[in-house]
Amino acid sequence: MKFTQLGRTGVKVSRLVLGTMNFGGETGEADSHRIMDAALDAGINFFDTANIYGIEGDKGLTEKVIGSWLAQGGGRRDKVVLATKVYGNMTNDGKPWNEQSWPNHDRLSALNIRRAVDASLKRLGTDHIDLYQFHHVDRATPFEEIWQAIDVLIRQGKILYAGSSNFAGYQIARANEIAARTGRVGLVSEQCLYNLAERRAEMDVIPAAEEYGLGVVPWSPLHQGLLGGALRKERENSGSRTKGGRSAAGLADPAVRARVQAYEDLLEKHGLEPGEVALAWLLTRPGITGPIVGPRTEEHLASALRAVDLELSEELLASLDEIFPGPGPAPEAFAW
Repeated sequence: MKFTQLGRTGVKVSRLVLGTMNFGGETGEADSHRIMDAALDAGINFFDTANIYGIEGDKGLTEKVIGSWLAQGGGRRDKVVLATKVYGNMTNDGKPWNEQSWPNHDRLSALNIRRAVDASLKRLGTDHIDLYQFHHVDRATPFEEIWQAIDVLIRQGKILYAGSSNFAGYQIARANEIAARTGRVGLVSEQCLYNLAERRAEMDVIPAAEEYGLGVVPWSPLHQGLLGGALRKERENSGSRTKGGRSAAGLADPAVRARVQAYEDLLEKHGLEPGEVALAWLLTRPGITGPIVGPRTEEHLASALRAVDLELSEELLASLDEIFPGPGPAPEAFAW
């Protein structure tokens, strides 16, 4: 496994991030434990989750599955850089307030952050979270309040670093400028949607992250399976659509389908696997710490691991840019 710094911090993390969203839902506890064991054995030390991951009626189940794995000991907790998230509504499946639910159980108020971190620590069975991430921007809560809450958690030893997810570039800048004015470290990472087929983050999110020293952690690196050999799998499954609503809807668009076909044809000519190339491409991009891979099986994990050592030629990278061109930087992407 190869390692890199997490943004401007001194923490070293693996260039693949183990995403755990399927754990406890699509992947049972025993299989989830085996995948985490295999990931750790392969050198993956960066595990990502969120407080809302789980199944309907049991939000937090994924954190519990990770907690039961950590409880097995063997130095697991000391070897893992553990990241989770706060923002989502943890009561009543996110329904609006009514007589059965209560407000203040979501978003980034100091009240909810305090409540949410304690609940995550309990589910995870640990005394601290290495990277505590804001799952979405909260326009109703000022960053001054958010940083005050984070300061308390750091002083209490409950978290070490803070990161963002799904922030716009200007929000990264605003958060870190406010943090800097008060002598705080600020955000050290940004988790965003970024892959070959979805490159809008290149316009301002990734440049902002680089400017402020944030490590970028892309989610959905295969665009929900679209870049993982979707058309080949469709043919193998006798014409049935690939699993996952976004992939199926994407393939219904003739323009998207043509690009995916060109992508798969190109990689077949080079004898390469689409999913592995999609991950390897991300590892060539500036500012990228490592993509989040969400294996449902150990075979999926093994495929992702091969991407770390996959070298993509300049010719192949140029061909990929032709199929999936980037938007260009802002403001040049939309102005002269």
